[in-house]
Amino acid sequence: MELKSVRIQNFRSVEDSGEFTVEHLTCLVGKNEAGKTAVLQAIAGLNPHPATPFAYELERDYPKRYLARYKERHDGKEAEVIRSVWELNQEEIYELKGEFGPEAVTGKSITVSRSYNSTATAWTVPINEASAIAFLISQRGFSAAEKSQVGSPTTIKELIAKLTELEANTKHKALLDLVNAYPHKSIFHKARAILEPQFPQFMYFSNYDRMNAVVHLPSLNDWANDKTLFSNEQYRGDRLFWEFLEYSGVPLSEILGTTTFESFNAKLQAASNVLTEEILEYWTQNQDIEIRVSVAQGLPGDPPPFNSGAVGRARIYNLLHKADTSFSERSAGFTWFFSFLIKFDRVKKDATGKVFLLLDEPGLTLHGLAQADLLRYFTEKLEPHHQIIYSTHSPFMVPHDNIMASRIVEDLVEVDARGRRTPTGTMVREDVLKADKDSVFPLQGALGYSLTQSLFIGKHTILVEGPGDILYLQALSAELLRRKRTGLDPKWVMCPAGGIDKIQSFVSLFAGNSLDVIALSDYTKKDKTKLENLRKSEVIKDGGVLSIADFVTQEEADFEDLFDPQLFCAIVNSTYELKGEQKLDPAKLKAADENTERQVKRAEVYFNLLPEPTPLYSHFTPASWLLMRPETLAGDAEPVLKTLERAETLFKVLNGLMAK
Repeated sequence: MELKSVRIQNFRSVEDSGEFTVEHLTCLVGKNEAGKTAVLQAIAGLNPHPATPFAYELERDYPKRYLARYKERHDGKEAEVIRSVWELNQEEIYELKGEFGPEAVTGKSITVSRSYNSTATAWTVPINEASAIAFLISQRGFSAAEKSQVGSPTTIKELIAKLTELEANTKHKALLDLVNAYPHKSIFHKARAILEPQFPQFMYFSNYDRMNAVVHLPSLNDWANDKTLFSNEQYRGDRLFWEFLEYSGVPLSEILGTTTFESFNAKLQAASNVLTEEILEYWTQNQDIEIRVSVAQGLPGDPPPFNSGAVGRARIYNLLHKADTSFSERSAGFTWFFSFLIKFDRVKKDATGKVFLLLDEPGLTLHGLAQADLLRYFTEKLEPHHQIIYSTHSPFMVPHDNIMASRIVEDLVEVDARGRRTPTGTMVREDVLKADKDSVFPLQGALGYSLTQSLFIGKHTILVEGPGDILYLQALSAELLRRKRTGLDPKWVMCPAGGIDKIQSFVSLFAGNSLDVIALSDYTKKDKTKLENLRKSEVIKDGGVLSIADFVTQEEADFEDLFDPQLFCAIVNSTYELKGEQKLDPAKLKAADENTERQVKRAEVYFNLLPEPTPLYSHFTPASWLLMRPETLAGDAEPVLKTLERAETLFKVLNGLMAK
């Protein structure tokens, strides 16, 4: 089964999160104090793992401003904290159908909830009781007379009452024994008993252990044999060293039991090789390192207990610098990442049933690229075995290839007419467009990073000012290619840089990528100096800084000026559905502002003069409309042919600038 949606109520800052869906790997994004930890801990309390026990405590967890009115607010019942919806897999559905019959299973989802002061979860399973009872009766091999004696009970209570009367019959008694053996003599509890072994335990992590670099192996062995002692907080770093040896395939018992040097040395080398290969698979920050495990007798000058007996050490050897350092002296990010891999491999191996991982702010000490490595570890190593929800502030920890797997966590406040602020509590949103800009910032960062990375998959890049420019060029190129004329070479990748001011910084940032980059911008008189400075800066190759004014017969120009005025007006009219007196034509366009030749500026002025509710003119909207309606550029009308002629001239120049 897999968790599909959650609703949290009455828990700390979460008065009502609203129902929100989750993916197999779900990322919670939000500001500090938004309630991400509260959301994770509320989920953890549904069915906590023994290693990270978490129970709902009324006085601690119920929203404090309502605590005094708890009984009143809930009519004397216990307040529900979490309600979750799970989707059953085919095997689980087949198992239910095998027990209760195909007709009895009415769906593929179950609901599991938990409240304060409850010792167990509450389940709702998709079983029709009457159909299940009919199936149980049909499977007993009753004769017509025996079946007639049982009748048609619709509840388990009715069935037991009827069978009790007929207990003398062997077949009747066998059915009675069967249903009496059901937990609580209930069809629904039996269904729960069938499914419950597949229900995961929730393991919540907020403190991530760091492995000790040096351990006293005899003491470690003693502690490991005492599980109660070994679970003590003071042994966390040592316990992780023990797990580190287990992870490498050379457990402590083997090391201590080895009696010859060659065997002993071989085991340590094997451990070192395994660990090096594993860490380098997911640690791309430095590939010139080796993990080396050593065991030697403690020296008298070392602090106790490391001054006697066998002492294990983890050291990192740098192949480039030909030097090694203690594991504890490595960067905080490396020690965290290494310890995390060891810990969660152990979690995977120790799991006796399904484990659902809840990770609170993992990877805080990691560089952005190392966070990307950690996210890759999530998807490749953890996700195949566990469903995961984690929280983050970092755009590098947002799954940029699946941003829609992110959920925004916000602590909302209502302000009344008097300016009084009243908290409405933490909510979890799937619609990022409704979230405030601060909360959605990591998603914006992740999306920007993703777009930038995907941009440079292609070697040849044209920087333009905005996304509307890209759409115009795509529409014009598509029509020219349809006519077997010259369009834009598909090797070119177009990218919006945000204006002439940002192009130089944009190119400089990626100059080391051996890219073929040119710039195509709008042009006004005030841009003259900027364009000249960009050409002189040599961040773009000679001849690679172009403006639209180079391809039209006017001094200042935007991408829209590639279009004949008659065609441009037709596109604007259709886009905004301008009719009658509001319909735009070249004369009205020119009259709107005779101080400029730029059609887009004239259109903006014209739209400002139109009555409400006409929207303001947008550069992007007409371009989007045109791309969706390629037939607009079909035919042999003079405005269309003039427009395509200018566009073809532009594309020939751009294609000629492509580096070979």
